[in-house]
Amino acid sequence: MEVARMTAPATRIIVVDDPTAVAEETAARIAEAARSRVRASGRFTLALAGGTTPKKAYELLAERPDVPWGAIDFYFGDERAVSHDDPESNYRMARESLFDRQSIEEGRIFRMRGEMPDLDAAARDYEAVLPDALDFVLLGMGEDGHTASLFPGLPAALETERRVVAVTGAPKPPPRRLTLAPKALRTAREVVVIVTGGAKAAVLAKVLAGPLDVGALPVQIALGVTFIVDQAAAAALPAEKRS
Repeated sequence: MEVARMTAPATRIIVVDDPTAVAEETAARIAEAARSRVRASGRFTLALAGGTTPKKAYELLAERPDVPWGAIDFYFGDERAVSHDDPESNYRMARESLFDRQSIEEGRIFRMRGEMPDLDAAARDYEAVLPDALDFVLLGMGEDGHTASLFPGLPAALETERRVVAVTGAPKPPPRRLTLAPKALRTAREVVVIVTGGAKAAVLAKVLAGPLDVGALPVQIALGVTFIVDQAAAAALPAEKRS
């Protein structure tokens, strides 16, 4: 059973039992958002995250008959500077866990070209196809407080003009990446951050408690949205927010 609490005027925390429950809740939220937006506008734009829990969420999403698949355009929150079929590619993960299972048309998949030698050019190209406001962005959070490929201490987290940027010197391999910038995240209609595991409990508590320091904790860009977390990740939150 989920528990919802507010830590700021518009920040909602949903605590569920374990990573599987996080994936289930995430898939359900994406499906609900897709149906609602397609009813309103005929189209739904979704930016996908990488990672183990998102992969499980996509597998569950692919099994749902209530998703308007033909009206969804798929984008990515970030991508590593690897070929599209590399095991480290977020696109490959999404293709195997979601796109192939639903036979998604290639024309509805907008992948970041991480294989391009000039990542700045790749970022500009992606910015050109990105909608003015994404309908739904799914994000994760690392143990250092990074989200997408916005890492502590790197300039991408503080970018104010561009919506997509190249990243060099990322502390996690590979060091070269592409990522949505804060402007793209802040203009999205809905953002969900998923967090699992006790190793992230302390930083999650710090992120939500403040003070606001996006340069040190880039996931704070997403404050004011929905966090779906498991009990282990919520362990350091105040008791009233996880009981």
